Amino acid sequence: MRLISAEGLAVRLGGNEVLHDVNLSLDRGEIVTIVGPNGSGKSTLLRVLIGAQRPSRGRITRASGLRIGYVPQKLHIDPTLPMSVARFLNLPRRRPAAALRMALESAGLPDLGPRQMADLSGGQFQRVLLARALLERPDLLILDEATQGLDQPGSAAFYRRIAEVRQEMGCAVLMVSHELHVVMSASDRVICLNGHICCEGRPEIVAQAEAYRALFGTGTEGALALYRHEHGHSHDHDHDHPHSHEAAE
Repeated sequence: MRLISAEGLAVRLGGNEVLHDVNLSLDRGEIVTIVGPNGSGKSTLLRVLIGAQRPSRGRITRASGLRIGYVPQKLHIDPTLPMSVARFLNLPRRRPAAALRMALESAGLPDLGPRQMADLSGGQFQRVLLARALLERPDLLILDEATQGLDQPGSAAFYRRIAEVRQEMGCAVLMVSHELHVVMSASDRVICLNGHICCEGRPEIVAQAEAYRALFGTGTEGALALYRHEHGHSHDHDHDHPHSHEAAE
């Protein structure tokens, strides 16, 4: 089922066109990751998709009644402010206790409701943000570099939880990530963005694309070897090609 699509999307910020000619779609149940260098428009694209930024051109089509959960890069909370996890999740409106309990369990934090936000580790804090996004029982879960600042084991554990959430809820997941090794093992589809979509497709195919290698080199080959081993990919995909987009800069 198609959840959201963008056609001919362009965004101007401060007189600069940061995105142009972007076409993409997301279906229920798939995990899609957007990669690209700094300044490539990744966060801007997410803001447009969730409705926080208006495009200068193009059209966004959302499924009727689409519920979106959003996990930001980071969120600053005054450490001197006494606020429990449960209180934080009840902002801006109070939620049923059962809903809070279910969201925390889905995020992997079943017993953290009474804990103070200021006492959480980085990984726990991000999982609380995930729990907040899951309160809406989203059809589409969007994460903007949600593991920034976590160490590699923490990031891996967080993304494993995201895969479990997708399995449990049947939602689609759209992530922005700079962690290429994680992207290649956790995604059904990768979109390489640099102002426009340079290439897209299955991770092991995108990694062979010239546009991807021009931006990131070949440093993900080790991760891809592991990906193929874990997912049982054979060489029958060797003749596949990524969807390349040669839009003019």
